[in-house]
Order: sequence, then structure tokens, then C-alpha cells
Amino acid sequence: MKKISTLLVAGSLAAFSAPAMAQDSSNFDGFRVQGVLGYDALKAGSSVDDDANEDNDQSIDGAVYGIQAGYDFDLGGAVVGLEAELTDSSAETEFTNGDFEGFGFGQVDAGRDLFLGARVGAKVAPDLLLYAKGGYTNAKLNILSNDGTTEYNEDFDLDGWRAGAGIEYAINPRTFMNVEYRYSNYSEGEVDFDGDLPDSDRFDVDLDRHQIMAGVGVRF
Repeated sequence: MKKISTLLVAGSLAAFSAPAMAQDSSNFDGFRVQGVLGYDALKAGSSVDDDANEDNDQSIDGAVYGIQAGYDFDLGGAVVGLEAELTDSSAETEFTNGDFEGFGFGQVDAGRDLFLGARVGAKVAPDLLLYAKGGYTNAKLNILSNDGTTEYNEDFDLDGWRAGAGIEYAINPRTFMNVEYRYSNYSEGEVDFDGDLPDSDRFDVDLDRHQIMAGVGVRF
């Protein structure tokens, strides 16, 4: 009888402690990894004009895809975190029926893009986070041959900054999904010759990047 009473007491304590543990666990804390996919648009900045070619819209767009990793700290009503991202893009210039979308860089396609930054958010519900982000971004534009298919060993290496905002939904404490918009501006560049020649001197550029992204990930 004493053993039975002990088991009942232990079972009751476990039943009460399980909801408490679930309630104490955070949906937005710890290390996270996710895949990202979205729409990518690059355009010459507003200071660039091309009156000589009225059909030149000076922009390229396509799909962007990659992987993101980060670490978040749940402060109660707020969340702060660090993140890094590596993406690639299908955006490239086109030359069709006399319409060349060069936006000042010639025949190129969008290469890899690196981002290092931070984000801060507010929990509007236990499983819903509104956040803003910002940081450093470095992008490549791969130089193509005249037929637009073959890559040279040279590329444009662009430095800039990124800012964005999004919403994240915790499906459960381990998995999540989010959508966000971000804007990047690249203001400095150089030509990389992939070891064949020394890189060029730094020069000023003005390139805007708009992205709408969706992601699904896991926390550890």
C-alpha cells in the first residue's frame, strides 16, 4: 500500500510539472537553421540615368535560395539574435530584341550573397514574433561572355548594408516558419580576377536589392 501511495504521489507531481515545463519553454530561443527561398530584384540606384537607351530598364530579377543560421536570446517579451546567411540567385541580364538590361555592370548574373547581422523582435503572441534586422552584405556579380551563358574568372565584388522586417511563427518549440522583406544597398565594389591578376581598386557603385523571402527551419 505504501508503494502504491508513493507511485500515485510521483505520478501527480509529474502531471503537474509537465504543463509547467511546457509553459516555461521558449519558442524563440537557441540555435536555429533554416532554408530560405524567395524573389530577388536588383536595380541601378536612383542616381543612375540612361536617356540614350529608353528601353533599358537597368534591372534584373529571379529566384533567390539558400541557407541561414542564427542564435536567438529570449528576453521575455523581446527576442534578440545574431544570424548569418548564404544565398544564390537566378537573376541575370538579358539581351532580347535590343533590350539590354545591363544596369551599369554589363553582361552578368547574380552570384552568391553573404549576410552577417542581427535582429530584434517583439513577441506579439507566445508563438508569433515580429522582428527587424540589419547588417553587412557582400554580393558577387559574375561576368558572362557575349552569349550570356559562359562565366569568366572575373566578377564584381560588392559591399553594402541590409535592413529588413518580418514575422515568424513557431509551429512548435523545435520548428518554425517565417516571411520577410529586406532591402540591400551596395555602395562599393571591385573587380576580382580569381588569382589571375591583382584585384582592381575599390570604386563607388549604386545598386539596390529588394527581396521577399520565406523560410522553414528548426531549433536545437
